Amino acid sequence: MFWPLASLLTALFATLFAGWLVDQILQRLAARHPDAPVWAQLRRCRVPLQLVLLSALLLATRPVRRMFHTDDDAIRHGVLLVLIGSVGWLTVRVLAAALAAVLSRYETVTEDASRVRRVRTQLDLVRRVGAAVVWVVTGGALLLTFDAMRTVGTSLLASAGIIGIIAGIAAQSALGNFFAGLQIAFSDTVRIGDTVVLDGQQGTVEEITLSYLVLRLWDERRLVVPVSYFVSKPYENWTRRDPGLLAWLLLHLDHRTPVGALRAELERYLAGSELWDGRDWSLAVSDTTPSTVVVRATMTARDPDATAALRLAVREHLLAYLRDHHPESLPRVRTE
Repeated sequence: MFWPLASLLTALFATLFAGWLVDQILQRLAARHPDAPVWAQLRRCRVPLQLVLLSALLLATRPVRRMFHTDDDAIRHGVLLVLIGSVGWLTVRVLAAALAAVLSRYETVTEDASRVRRVRTQLDLVRRVGAAVVWVVTGGALLLTFDAMRTVGTSLLASAGIIGIIAGIAAQSALGNFFAGLQIAFSDTVRIGDTVVLDGQQGTVEEITLSYLVLRLWDERRLVVPVSYFVSKPYENWTRRDPGLLAWLLLHLDHRTPVGALRAELERYLAGSELWDGRDWSLAVSDTTPSTVVVRATMTARDPDATAALRLAVREHLLAYLRDHHPESLPRVRTE
């Protein structure tokens, strides 16, 4: 009774010590390399690693059977299930850490933000597909440990073709979204972080899965769209090549507006604005009506968020400038 109990306690202690030791090593590596997220990701492998070690030691020593003098077939089978499941869990965590290391390495060798977003999107989908494959294989391995499942294995393989055809017909929509997700990831049409417009809604791509895409709208709402939408319908991608955009606004003013002074004021304001990227700007009369002139101002910004903020700020400033210095420029209804 003493030696089986000692073996069980030794296995538990060895498992806890190994997990603690690996975590301490990874913690020091993470502190030494704070810019590398792989070490923080690997620290999440501590629990599945401990389960793998403990179940492997229990299978090798079998202290439970010797402690209770009982048939260990059921106990051994349960420990085997834990081992297989924990190996699958550990594989998924290691895969995520490896892909995070690849992305971190890529971010250090390129300065192109669009390429980084493309690789991030592709690696995210690779991680999801890889995790799905690992869990499917793990589930199959768990089922094959039961005698009943091995007995019916031959008949299942014989009917797999018919089942596959029926499942394909029944899951056309799901399969369509699956392949659409792969197409989006590797065709570089839309990426995580892109600003897109669909059906009049502007948003930033926050998440791409194998079945749906999440857009964060300007008011912090989330719009969930099937990924098949992005391979079958047109949409606007404002940041596919260059995140910089041209902001523009229209002002309806009186014919007496001093356009030259307004142009000079816009130049002065943009020179002191952090939102303007310094590439280009203009102000010109784009149209006239019997009672007003239409003045169009354009200016560039570094990204869609800065573009929207710059447009609002310039409109507010120009109207305030005309109100304070040239009130006769504001439109009015003439009754004479």
